[in-house]
Amino acid sequence: MELVIVESPTKAKTITHFLGKDYKVLSSFGHVRDLPQKKIGVDTEKDYQPSYSIPRKANKALKAIKSAITDKNSKIEKVILAPDEDREGEAIAFHLKWIIQRYAPKMAFERITFHEITKPAIQRALKNPRDIDSDLFNAQQARRILDRLVGYNLSPLLWKKIRYGLSAGRVQSVALRLIVEREREREKFKSQEYWTVEANLSQKKSSSQKQNGEENFSFPAELRKIDGKVLKKLAIPKKEQAQKIKQELEKNDFQVSQISKKESRRYPSPPYKTSSLQRDAANKLGFSAKRTMSVAQRLYEGIKLNGKSSGLITYMRTDSLKINPIALKKAREVIQEEFGKEYCLDSPRYFSNKTKGAQEAHEAIRPTFPQKNPESVKKFLDPSQFRLYSLIWKRFIASQMKEAIFDKADVEINAGRYGLKAQGSLLKFNGFLKVYGPNFKIQESRLPDLEEKEKLDLLKILTEQHFTQPPARYTDATLIKTLEEEGIGRPSTYAPTLNTIEARGYTSKNEAKQYVPEEIGFLVNDMLVENFPQIVNLKFTAGMENDLDAIAEGKKEWVKVIDNFFKPFSQEIKEKSKSIKKYSKKTDKRCPLCGKPLVEKFGRFGKFYACSGFPDCKYTEDPNKESDEEIKKRIGDVRCDKCGAPMEIKRGKWGIFLGCTNYPKCKGIKKIENSSGVKCPVCKKGEIVEKRSRKGIFWACNNYPECKNAMAGKPTGEKCPQCHSLIIEDPKTGQKKCSNKECDYKE
Repeated sequence: MELVIVESPTKAKTITHFLGKDYKVLSSFGHVRDLPQKKIGVDTEKDYQPSYSIPRKANKALKAIKSAITDKNSKIEKVILAPDEDREGEAIAFHLKWIIQRYAPKMAFERITFHEITKPAIQRALKNPRDIDSDLFNAQQARRILDRLVGYNLSPLLWKKIRYGLSAGRVQSVALRLIVEREREREKFKSQEYWTVEANLSQKKSSSQKQNGEENFSFPAELRKIDGKVLKKLAIPKKEQAQKIKQELEKNDFQVSQISKKESRRYPSPPYKTSSLQRDAANKLGFSAKRTMSVAQRLYEGIKLNGKSSGLITYMRTDSLKINPIALKKAREVIQEEFGKEYCLDSPRYFSNKTKGAQEAHEAIRPTFPQKNPESVKKFLDPSQFRLYSLIWKRFIASQMKEAIFDKADVEINAGRYGLKAQGSLLKFNGFLKVYGPNFKIQESRLPDLEEKEKLDLLKILTEQHFTQPPARYTDATLIKTLEEEGIGRPSTYAPTLNTIEARGYTSKNEAKQYVPEEIGFLVNDMLVENFPQIVNLKFTAGMENDLDAIAEGKKEWVKVIDNFFKPFSQEIKEKSKSIKKYSKKTDKRCPLCGKPLVEKFGRFGKFYACSGFPDCKYTEDPNKESDEEIKKRIGDVRCDKCGAPMEIKRGKWGIFLGCTNYPKCKGIKKIENSSGVKCPVCKKGEIVEKRSRKGIFWACNNYPECKNAMAGKPTGEKCPQCHSLIIEDPKTGQKKCSNKECDYKE
């Protein structure tokens, strides 16, 4: 019997369906060896040798693997290592082999890889095993060690100089810098007013049209030239100028001076790679990068279709645009059957990759079975899976369809010293647009059949005010695009990088899902830019990614790459530890205990004010605390449950509370509840408020005991797209997830 080990339990279940009784399939549940959590685990004096340990969470999986191998009844003769074909997967395979050899030194090993989890792909992989790729493993090991050296040296410095719990990293710090610098560009931006002028025109009516009262359809023409010179964007800065042009145009005759017609072709985009999938899922579905990868992972690892599991898409961490010839053939068959032969290409369309440092190790992301269109599998998928699968399927099928053809016309119009332009566009053949269905918006603009020197009727002159806009804040889509264009990060790093900068509190997202840097994000970025410019330098970080790629290709030695970085970096850390001052900012407030000025600082729970006389005076103050007046306004008049007397706000060791004004005769007290502002979805009467128990803070309906609805985090007011329960914020990570324990939705 042969033991196949993959990294995911879902993947293991799917592969089990494809293999016979001679195979046993188990999962490692991810990494089985890693650098230790509580120490650096890298010997910088001995060629950066790592000191690996087995994480506690891996013990159960390793116990099951050992039991299967040492069981005399199973008689395992060979271990087939089958994690994903990337650096992380190669590292998992390497460490699995290292562990197994400790108790089974004579065991035979093979390494197999596949880009899709289907029966033919698994069978092909088993027929073509290979050895573990030491270069790929070394590239992963080098990245892990580099990130550990940066994190374990920079993060403690941030703790000492700003506050505990902060972190810095090669890629996350560059992403933060991009967000902060964009925000500062917006702050400096000065909006400028400008105006546009447009004429609403039509053909002159014939005598019969005039008699019958018929109307010619109108079309717009935009002012483009004055005295033969092309207008720039801000050429008309004031309303008065626009009005003057309008008055002059209204007196002029309009005549067609030139018509140019041409056929325009619109070609489909290539099938998805990781970055483009994350961008489109953000723009079209509103998914975060993390959610996109989570849903894609489930589609890749296997979905039960009529009782049998099978992967619906190919491997989703890829920067490749290559497509398997068999899949191209299947795509053609689907196009011919569903849309007709006129939509098929004469030969397959191939795409070139222009991404910096693209490895082309895998295929592009595509459906494993092109013949399974989204509607045919809809009943087996949850809403998120269906929407993402539809995106992937349509993009792949469209990439192998004929281009769309438009008839375009540009019409130049003279009106005295002014030149205007009208543009028309009509769809002649929809081509690949057919796959997107009738609801897909196609921008068309009709023009009448015009002739050169033809005179036109002026219906109306429109002037419109505009203002220049600041550069837009980054979204998941635009930030990933920028990182990719700069050659920073790789397919597997985009989602965790964006998740980290938000989880650390460096940034938040506004209603438009744009990244907005928080005050702590500005502070961390500014300290790194001022003191460690190389770490947050885009070119340096991109160069480091190229070095890691060179290690994976066997062109560079990993120890030298790390040494070239770490020696100057460690010296810089020593120098900056002494020169950087701990953050504190003067305020105009005074300490109520000793009268000395209060300074602004950051602690584990955010910003606070502290006495500048510390340690002699240990007074602190929460700058965001509600005043008594604000609390009274929020809770209104409250009466004592015991005696009916008014209650007043009190402050004690454990915070603020309401106490009876009849104290000490009456010792009635009441908690001041922190409200979420969200109505209880169960009883529809109460409100979800903050509660405390021996286990910590939770949120529950204030209509207790009539309603016992409770949840683990603060509700956001949003509803889950899968089950429509309330979305809550995880109190530990700040991550948004569904309050329904049976629903696995997370952002």
